[in-house]
Amino acid sequence: MCLAVPAKIVSIEGAFAQVDMMGFQSRAYIDLIKDAAVGQYVLVHAGCAIERIQDDAFDFYMNLCREISEG
Repeated sequence: MCLAVPAKIVSIEGAFAQVDMMGFQSRAYIDLIKDAAVGQYVLVHAGCAIERIQDDAFDFYMNLCREISEG
């Protein structure tokens, strides 16, 4: 099963961003996201931001990830 994880862009340096994924900091490739900016929410899969998401969608995905991780 493949799963994209919701993340918030914290900082950007070139083609990469520092993102916050459920309280963990990680580096993600963001060139697939047009006009990516600090503060935006994205879905990250295999180290790549693959889609920008709105605030309400971010909340939905975060709740879903919490439910999955709690079993």
